[in-house]
Amino acid sequence: MIEKTLQHFNIDGFQQDLLTWYQANKRDLPWRADQDPYRVWVSEIMLQQTKVDTVIPYFQRFIDKYPTVYELADADPQDVLKAWEGLGYYSRARNLQNAVKEVVATYGGKVPKDREELGALKGIGPYTRGAILSIAYDQPEPAVDGNVMRVISRVLKIEENIAEQRVKKLFEAYVREIISVNDPASFNQALMELGALVCTPKSPDCPVCPIKEHCTAYREGIQQELPIKTKAKKQKRIPYAVLLIKNQKEEYLIEKRPDSGLLANLWHFPMVPLEEVEFDEIANWIFREYGIRVTLHDKLGELKHVFTHLIWQLDIYNAETDDSNIKHSELIFEEKRNLKAYPFPVSHLKMMKYL
Repeated sequence: MIEKTLQHFNIDGFQQDLLTWYQANKRDLPWRADQDPYRVWVSEIMLQQTKVDTVIPYFQRFIDKYPTVYELADADPQDVLKAWEGLGYYSRARNLQNAVKEVVATYGGKVPKDREELGALKGIGPYTRGAILSIAYDQPEPAVDGNVMRVISRVLKIEENIAEQRVKKLFEAYVREIISVNDPASFNQALMELGALVCTPKSPDCPVCPIKEHCTAYREGIQQELPIKTKAKKQKRIPYAVLLIKNQKEEYLIEKRPDSGLLANLWHFPMVPLEEVEFDEIANWIFREYGIRVTLHDKLGELKHVFTHLIWQLDIYNAETDDSNIKHSELIFEEKRNLKAYPFPVSHLKMMKYL
């Protein structure tokens, strides 16, 4: 199949046109300042599910705080989560730190350039592995993300569902055949850049595209129809009442989330699942869960927080308690001024204005 598709494809011409465009048009991004594998690694992890403009200040602050694998390996995990606060998908930060610890312990602080060793590290999948090996180590390894699949599906007219894992492996096989052996770092970044700037999901700017003469979809006028992707399942909505519980010392109750699962190890204000608890039973639920008696006051506002697979509908309430003794190890009362030291999910950061 691959050989047949590429039979009349001008690989050399495609590479030349793509790389020439990239050298003239690539964005000046902080992680492109050099080919340091650690910096490439951090940037690629941050860029998963997150836009470039959002990542830039986070990347700069993170590298300033943890300039090498050694500082990150030795850091307090709560400090790492705080540095990641607002980027979302916090398992990325936890996996990155765990993998960096292994790099320090097993590989003397040097990010492996061996394909198998690198791929065995926590949080490094085929895309991140390919990005590090190609960008940092100039190895002709494919790095296939959504941008790359979109470009290649249009160029080669691949009419397969990109939501399927087997199809992603198919794209990796195609890229392995057409990648520039002489400059794989630029080639992979050029495909990503083209997908981000020109070959966009909607309304691709085909007239200015440097590779349009190589693009089957453009010739056939079907660029808007590719890539093919099944629609994701509808996200489940989960309603919560979030209580900003203040004691007589003007301290607020916060809770640390479990070590695994959604938003692991972050802190949040107490959340009452309204699918399970009637509104009139909120105070009783808090007493059963936390062992403190609260008085519920006014509703302060509403927030919606969207995850990949679900949506939190958050109703925010003022509450008070006369109890200050907490038996639960993952609960503490903290002064408002000290809350900024804890890593919170974005939704709960937005609630700080109500304190």
